[in-house]
Amino acid sequence: MKRHLSLGLHISTLVFFFEFTPALARDVSPKTITHKHPPYKKLPTKAHIIPQNDEHVTVSATHKSHGTHIILSRKIMDEQLPGTNPLKTLAQLPGIQFQSDDPQGIDTYAIQLYMHGFTQNEIGMTLDGIPLGEPTFRNYNGLNPIQAISSENVARLDVSQSAGAESDANTNALGGSINYISSSPHNKTGGTIAQSFGSNSLYHSFFRFDSGKLNSSGTKFFVSYMRNDTNKWKGGGDQFMQQVNAKIVQPIGQSSHVSAFFDWDDLRMVNYQDYTPNWLKNNGPSLDNFYGLPNAWANAYNASRGVFPSSYKNVYDPKDASYYDSTASSGDSFGGINADLELTNRLRWKTTLYGHEETGHGTYANPYACSNSTSSPCSPADDTVSLNGGRIFEQVRKPSINRYGVLSSLDYHIAKNFISLGGWYENNHYSTYEYAYQQPLLGEGEPLNPFGSFSGVPYRTLWGQQYNTNTFTAFVQDTYHPISSLTLHFGFKSILNTTRVGDAENWSKRFPQLTSSESLTTAKAFLPHMSAEWHFLPRHSLFVDISENVHAYPQSGYNSSNAPMAVSQVAYNAVKDTLQPETAWTFAGGYRYADRYVDANLYLYRTNFHNRLQQILGSAGEGSLLTNNTSSVQNVGNVNMNGLDASLTLTPIRGLSLFNSLSYDHATYGQNIKSGGSTYFTKGKQVVAYPRFMYKARLSYDWKNWQTYIDAQYYSSRNFDYTGDYKISPYWMSDLGVSYTLNNVHLLNNNASSIHKLIFSFNIYNLANTRYVSTMGQNGFTMSNAQNASFNNQSILLGAPRQFFGSVRAEF
Repeated sequence: MKRHLSLGLHISTLVFFFEFTPALARDVSPKTITHKHPPYKKLPTKAHIIPQNDEHVTVSATHKSHGTHIILSRKIMDEQLPGTNPLKTLAQLPGIQFQSDDPQGIDTYAIQLYMHGFTQNEIGMTLDGIPLGEPTFRNYNGLNPIQAISSENVARLDVSQSAGAESDANTNALGGSINYISSSPHNKTGGTIAQSFGSNSLYHSFFRFDSGKLNSSGTKFFVSYMRNDTNKWKGGGDQFMQQVNAKIVQPIGQSSHVSAFFDWDDLRMVNYQDYTPNWLKNNGPSLDNFYGLPNAWANAYNASRGVFPSSYKNVYDPKDASYYDSTASSGDSFGGINADLELTNRLRWKTTLYGHEETGHGTYANPYACSNSTSSPCSPADDTVSLNGGRIFEQVRKPSINRYGVLSSLDYHIAKNFISLGGWYENNHYSTYEYAYQQPLLGEGEPLNPFGSFSGVPYRTLWGQQYNTNTFTAFVQDTYHPISSLTLHFGFKSILNTTRVGDAENWSKRFPQLTSSESLTTAKAFLPHMSAEWHFLPRHSLFVDISENVHAYPQSGYNSSNAPMAVSQVAYNAVKDTLQPETAWTFAGGYRYADRYVDANLYLYRTNFHNRLQQILGSAGEGSLLTNNTSSVQNVGNVNMNGLDASLTLTPIRGLSLFNSLSYDHATYGQNIKSGGSTYFTKGKQVVAYPRFMYKARLSYDWKNWQTYIDAQYYSSRNFDYTGDYKISPYWMSDLGVSYTLNNVHLLNNNASSIHKLIFSFNIYNLANTRYVSTMGQNGFTMSNAQNASFNNQSILLGAPRQFFGSVRAEF
């Protein structure tokens, strides 16, 4: 595969020294500062952002939380293709890696985020403070942010590096936290209509209505509808999502308000084929499932008997490359009510009540219903699911989430102190079952609709587990300003998280007895967080940040992740007395300089990651996606991370910005791993899937009504197994965007029917048409490449080729 992946294309190379990223906050003194078009700001304080109009953002630099706070603004998100996942935009920052197999970054199966060596299930995420849980494909305690809010309704992202803020509602923020802030309803009646189109028949539509102030008290709301539909860039089928958001705000007096946010979404996506390095090297990037293509069912059924299309003759393990379908669908109802009340001129009380329900299912047509014979129907002795003897059955996982919670906090300002304390409680019920549904024999009917209800279809329950989790956290923190140039912060967080799994179901012919009637508790009474920031000269500042955090034991369906109870009862009994929750100490420090022409940032960190949990994945083999090859989940020791981010932004003339950043992360395992009688030499090896070196650059220029940018990103090689025997090749990526804005366009010569802004934009994704591996490890990593295990591990997804998009947006 190394010979097939592009390492750098000419256009990307040209951009190497000329890319830009945002202007940072110009002045770090505690006063109000106004900037023109800040794409993102790296701030020394916990900032309160108040949109003044479409062109300016005001930053009130008071009440510092910690020295590792970054803000990604609306402007840089608007430069991307409409509907783009904000996390994909965030990855333009140093130290952050985002991967997906589609240009917008919305395929929930493929989304993968890393921040300073930690993956997304170790990064806390919230929306307006409401916890979103662990944003993985099989989320058990929340929902993916793109399903929680339309990207057009995101006002900004607040990113806390290191271990995040004590007040964040999460139980997994080993590597920091990301808080989505939803936009407020506008004060004036108006709306937005946007339409995008492009490669692979992409149609992205967005409609929003803002009521404006409805009465003298200032009541206002917005409601929006988003629809995104695109064909896959290879294979058949499409990826579809629609979403409704609504928000209402009721001011109370001058400084208090009550607000409510609601989200409904419907997601139906046909997944891309999981790839092996072997296929990419020897068969190219075009292999995919048959669904949506001519003669799909007949080709898939014949392939299950070993009769493959001519293009599959030289494919290693062709049966695993010739599934009929693989899909994901889900629906969510999510929302909360927030009260932010000023009790006195020094004391504020904030409380949020929220709830979330999710249902859905994921499918793939499993071609291993018959274990040996090539007949149809197969004999009872060969029938692994005992349905109709068909060679293919539909393997369907049906998870559901029901969670409800409350957050409450008090903020008190006295003398030179800003004191906060609060708590969070959540109850979460997570149910996950896997079924085998009967598919017809070839010639005896149409295959099942993977997005249907499966009502009345014969089936077998393969396994099922139900978890109930109660979470309580509390925090206390104080930010102290002994002198105007020095800010000191100290706080701590307490966590109590208990999960119980009930009586599990399993089909004994195929699966062992699953973990049942067991519980795990994560209890940490004192997780400290200390920081200091010193503005020792005008425009110069230094900061340090020290914190500890814990990751509560994760959950998932049987053999699907590093969840200790998602294994057999025998495997759990073998390790339950030695299990420890994952913890991390992070020590960070840095320097910042900012003036009119130059922004320079240096961020250094060391993380000691303890008690890492790992699923032990066996070698890849036939039928692996039915049983997942996982034998156990256990603590396997420590990871030591030493890294730095360095960035430089130059603004030689107004409107022109040049940005370059370098990131280095030496993240290595602390010891070897013993499993199944073998010793795997993982000590000193770089962690899987995360590059040791990243380079990012961006060039942006605004001139009159024109805005344009071009960016480039380089990722070094990534380990595809724990011993580092097999590596995925490095690659370059680059994107381009151009937009033109017309202001105050009048319709029918009538000011009352004018368009405030009319924006035309054009985007190119993967400008140089780089061929590369995006997501890795969605089906786990092998321990080593013995017997070409990694080379044949079906656990990578390919990035999309060059794509073209155009859009028009009208703001009224």
